[in-house]
Amino acid sequence: MAELLLELFSEEIPARMQARAAEDLKGLVTGKLKAAGLEFSSADAYVTPRRLTLVVDGLPDKQPDVSEERRGPRVDAPEKAIQGFLGSTGLTLDQCEKRDTGKGEFWFVVIEKKGAATADVLPEIILSSIRELPWPKSMRWGRNTFRWVRPLHHILAVFDGAVLDGGLDLGETQLTFTGETRGHRFLAPDAVTVGSFHEYRTEIGGAFVMLDREDRKEAILAEAKALCEAEGLVLRDDPGLLDEVCGLVEWPVPLMGRIDAEFMSVPPEVLVTSMRSHQKYFAVEKPDGTLADRFILVSNMASEETRNANITAGNEKVLRARLSDAKFFWDQDRAVTLADRRDALRDVKFYDKLGTMADKVERVSQLAAEIAPMVGADADTARHAATLAKADLTTGMVGEFPELQGLMGRYYALDAGEDAQVADAIAQHYSPVGPTDTCPTAPVSVAVAMADKIDTLVGFFAIGETPTGSKDPFALRRAALGVIRLIIENGLRISLLPLFAQARARIAGAEGAAEADAKLLDFFADRLKVHLREQGVRHDLIAAVFELGGEDDLVRLLARVHALADFLATDDGANLLAGYRRASNILRAEEKKDGPFSATEETFADRIDPSILAQAEETALYDAVRAADTEIGNHLAAEAFTSAMASLSNLRGPIDAFFDAVTVNADDAALRTNRLRLLDAVRTAMGNIADFSRVEG
Repeated sequence: MAELLLELFSEEIPARMQARAAEDLKGLVTGKLKAAGLEFSSADAYVTPRRLTLVVDGLPDKQPDVSEERRGPRVDAPEKAIQGFLGSTGLTLDQCEKRDTGKGEFWFVVIEKKGAATADVLPEIILSSIRELPWPKSMRWGRNTFRWVRPLHHILAVFDGAVLDGGLDLGETQLTFTGETRGHRFLAPDAVTVGSFHEYRTEIGGAFVMLDREDRKEAILAEAKALCEAEGLVLRDDPGLLDEVCGLVEWPVPLMGRIDAEFMSVPPEVLVTSMRSHQKYFAVEKPDGTLADRFILVSNMASEETRNANITAGNEKVLRARLSDAKFFWDQDRAVTLADRRDALRDVKFYDKLGTMADKVERVSQLAAEIAPMVGADADTARHAATLAKADLTTGMVGEFPELQGLMGRYYALDAGEDAQVADAIAQHYSPVGPTDTCPTAPVSVAVAMADKIDTLVGFFAIGETPTGSKDPFALRRAALGVIRLIIENGLRISLLPLFAQARARIAGAEGAAEADAKLLDFFADRLKVHLREQGVRHDLIAAVFELGGEDDLVRLLARVHALADFLATDDGANLLAGYRRASNILRAEEKKDGPFSATEETFADRIDPSILAQAEETALYDAVRAADTEIGNHLAAEAFTSAMASLSNLRGPIDAFFDAVTVNADDAALRTNRLRLLDAVRTAMGNIADFSRVEG
C-alpha cells in the first residue's frame, strides 16, 4: 500500500475560505479515487494561509482488474451488425459465445480489462479536482487563462515516494508536478524536497509552518491566555475571531499591546469592534468583566525580544490611528441628540414601496404604543423609545460600524439624559437577531422590538415581497422567529391577527390586502415548526393544532401542542389515534357514496337517534362521546388542555369495544346511518382539540 501527498502552494488564501476548501479538495480527490476503483485506508486534509495539503494513505499500486460482459446482436443478424459489435469490443468472433436467452440466440462476449497503474491514474484525478474546486471568488493572473482563488506557485504531487508525471496548464505557463515545497514566507523561504507526509510535516514544521489548523488555534489560545494571566487579566472569548486569525498566520506568536488611555472613554463595544473588524485583535478584560486597556495581536514571525517589541509598537501605532477616528465619531455624534436626528431619517429610504425610514419609525411608534399594554409597558414610553430607535442610523459611528446600530443609539440616548428603559429599548429593538441571541425581557424593549418586526413582516407581505425557496433577502424568516421568541420566552398572551391588521392599516397602498395576513400567519406556523423541531417537538402536532384555523395566540397554541404530545405518548392516546383513523377511513369511504354524515342539527342530542342503538357497545360509545363532547368544550373554553385530553382518553375503551362488537355497515339503512353518525360524532369531538388526520406515525 502506498501514500499520495498533494500540496497546492499559492499566495495567501482568504481565511474565510480555507476550511471549506480543504474539505472540498478532500471530497473531490477521494470521490474520484473511489470512482476509479482505488480504495484507501485514510485521507486527511490540512490548510494554512499559503497551502492546501492532502494525504491519502493505503492506496494500491494499481487499479483492480475488471470483467465486463456485453450482449451483442442475434446470431442470425446481418453481417454488418455483427462486425460493428466486434469492432466496438476489439475482439474476433472466435472469442464470442452463443447463448439462448429465451428470446433467441445472441452473441455474448466477456471483456477482461486490466487495471492501470495508480501512478498513471492519479495525475488526471488531481488536475480535475484542482479545476473543480468551488471557490466563492476566483481570479486570473499574468496572461494565464486559468482561474483560481489566488495565484498558484507549485503543485507538490508525490506518490509512493516518487513525483508523479504531469502538470497543470495555466494558459501561458505550466505548473509541472514537483516534490519540492517551501516553508514560512520570510523565516524559511528556501525549497525543501520531501518524499512522504512524515518528511513533509517534519520539514515544514522546522521551517516555521504549523500545518494543522487546530494546532494553530490551540497555540494562539494557550499563549494569549498566558499573557493575560501574567497581567491579572482575562482573554475575551471570541471563537469567530480565533477561527479567522488562525487562517492568517502559519507560525502564530501572540503578543500583548496597550490601548492609549485617551481612548478608554469611548464605549467599549466601539473599541472591541474596531480592534476586531479592522485589526483582528483580541480584546482583554479585567476580572470584573470590564474592558482592559490591553489587546492581543497574533504575529506571523518567530518570537524574538527585539522583533516582538517592534511588532507590538507598530500595531499600537496603527491602532492609535484607528481609535482616533472612532473617538472623533463619538465626540462628533454626541453634539446632536437622537431627537434632533429624526428628521434626517426622511432622507433614508426603507424600501421603495414602504417609504422612508421616517415613515417606518412613525408606523412602529404607533404599533409599539398599542402593544405596550399587552406586555406591561407604558404606552407613551414605548412610543417615545420607538421614535428614537432608528435615529442612530444617521450617526458617523454607525456609518463606520453598521454592526453597532441600536447599541450606539443607547449610548447617545443616555448621554442626552433619556430614561434607561428607553435607552435599553433602542439597543434591543433589533433583538433577537438569531437563535442564540439574547431575547429582550424588559416590557418597553419587548414592545418596540415586536413592533419593529411586525411592521417589517406585514409590510413586505402586503406588497408581495415574500421569501421563496432558500431566498429571503429581507430576513423575514429571522424577523418571524424573533417575534415568536419574544412571545414564547416572555409568556405573552397576544393575538397576532389584530396586530397584523393594525400594522397593515398604516401602510400606504396595503388596503384590501387582508389575505396577506392569513398568509403571514401560515408563515409564522412554518417558522414555529422549525423553532420547536429544534427543541424536539414534532412538527405534525403543530400542524394538527394550526389546522383548526384562527389560532394566533402562540402561548395558547403551544400549551395545546404540548398537551397533545403528552397525550399521544400514552397508551390511551396511541390507541385512540388508531381508533380515530379506523373511524375516519370508514367514514371517508362511505362519504364518497352517500355524502357527509355530519348532522346539521345544532345540538349533539339531535345528531344521533339513541332509540335505535341496538347493542350495548353502541350505547356505551354514545354516552361516552356525549359526555366527552361537553367536557372538552368546557375545558377548551378554560384553556385546560390537559383536562381536555383526559376527557378524550375516556373514549378509548368505548371505541375499542364498539369496533370489536359492532358491524357499522349493517343491512338496515337507518341503523347503518346512525352508526356512521356516531363515528362522525367521535371524529368531531376529537377534531375540536386538533386535526388528528395531520398526526403522523
